[in-house]
Amino acid sequence: MHTPVALLLELGIILTASSLIVAGARRFALTPVPLYLLAGLALGDGGIAPVPAAREFVDTGAAIGLILLLLTLGLDFTAREFTASLRRHRSSAVVDLVLNAIPGAVAGWLFGLDAAGVLALAGVTYVSSSGIIARLLGDLRRLGNRETPAVLSVLVLEDFAMAAYLPLLAVVTAGGSWWEALFAVLAATAVVGAAVGASSRWGHHVGRVLSPADAEQVLLRVLGFTLVIAALAELVHVSAAVGAFLVGLTLTGAAAERARTVLGPLRDLFAAVFFLALGMSADPGHLLPALPAAAVLALITAITKVATGWYAAGREGAGRRGRLRAGTALVARGEFSVVVIGLAATAQDRLAALVTCYVILLAVCGPVLTRLAPTRGVPSRMRASDRASGMLDKPRPSTAASAPDPARSEVRSG
Repeated sequence: MHTPVALLLELGIILTASSLIVAGARRFALTPVPLYLLAGLALGDGGIAPVPAAREFVDTGAAIGLILLLLTLGLDFTAREFTASLRRHRSSAVVDLVLNAIPGAVAGWLFGLDAAGVLALAGVTYVSSSGIIARLLGDLRRLGNRETPAVLSVLVLEDFAMAAYLPLLAVVTAGGSWWEALFAVLAATAVVGAAVGASSRWGHHVGRVLSPADAEQVLLRVLGFTLVIAALAELVHVSAAVGAFLVGLTLTGAAAERARTVLGPLRDLFAAVFFLALGMSADPGHLLPALPAAAVLALITAITKVATGWYAAGREGAGRRGRLRAGTALVARGEFSVVVIGLAATAQDRLAALVTCYVILLAVCGPVLTRLAPTRGVPSRMRASDRASGMLDKPRPSTAASAPDPARSEVRSG
C-alpha cells in the first residue's frame, strides 16, 4: 500500500499547526475555536497555504468530529433529565424560532432571493452551531453551570426542528408539490419521535452492551454504534449530530464515564479537524463583496440569539450573569450552513457568499463573546447551609456528583 507523500506532509503540517494554536489559546485562557477557523481560511481554496492532498481526509474527519463532539456532550446528561428539560423549554423553542428565523427570511426577501433562498437564509440565521458550542462549553468549563441545560435544550430542539425543515427545503428547491413536502415532514418527525422514545425506554440495555471490561472494546463499540446511528439519522434527513447526542444520552453512570475517558483524545483530534474544515470551506476572495450585508445580518441575529438565551436560561432559574452566558453561547453559527447551501441549489450563486461570510463572522466572534461573558464569582465548595439559604445556585446532581472534573462539581452562581 502506497501512501502519498503530499498527504502525509500536509497532515503533519496541519496537526503541528493545530498544536501551536492550542498552546497559544491555552496560554491566554482562550478557546482555540476562532483560531482554528482562521487557520482553516488560510489552508482552504483561495487561502495563502492550501492543502489539496489532505482535503478529502479533512472533510471526512470533520463529519466524525461533529459526531464525537455531540456524543461526548450527551454523555454528561441522562435521557430522563434531558427529556424534562426539553419539555420545560418548549416556549424557548418558539422564542428562538420567531426571533432568529424571521430576520433571515426578511433579509432573503430584501435581497430578492426566490422562495428557496428565503427559506434557506431563515434556516441559517435560526440554527446555532452545535459543534462549536459543545466545544466551548467544555473549554470554558461550563458544563456544570445552571444555564447549561437551557443552552443544550435550545440546541437539540433546533436540531429536532431540522428534521422537519430539511425535507421541506429539499422539496421546495426541487419544485415539488405541497403534499410531497407535507409527507416528508411528517415522516421525518415520526422517526425522530420514535428515536427519542426508544432512547429513553431501552437506553439502559444499550449501555450494558456498549460497556465491556476492555477499554479498546469500549472505544470500538461506542464509536461504531454511534456512527451507525448517525448514518441512519442522516438517511431520514435528521442531523447526524442528533443521533450522536441520543447515543450519548443512553449511556449513564459508570458506562458514560468509561466512554468519556476513552473517547476524549479521539474527540479532541477530530474536533480540531472539524473546525479547520469549517474555515477551509470558505474562499476569502469571495467574502469581501458580501461582508457589509453579512455584518449587518450577523449583528442583528447575534442580538436575537442573546435574547433567546436570556429567556431560556431564565426558565432554569439562572441569574443575570447566567442568562448572558447562555445568550452569548448561542451566537455561533456553523456547520448547518454547508447543508443549506448544498440543498438550496436554485439560490446558491447569490446565497453562498453571503451565508459563508455570515457564518465565518459569527463562528469567530461568537466564541469570543462567550469567553468575555461574566463568569461565576463564588468558590467551588461551600457549606450545605449556604446552598440551602438560596444564596447560591444549586448544582445539577447528575453532573456535579458523577464526574471527577472539578468543573463539573463546582457550584456556579447566576
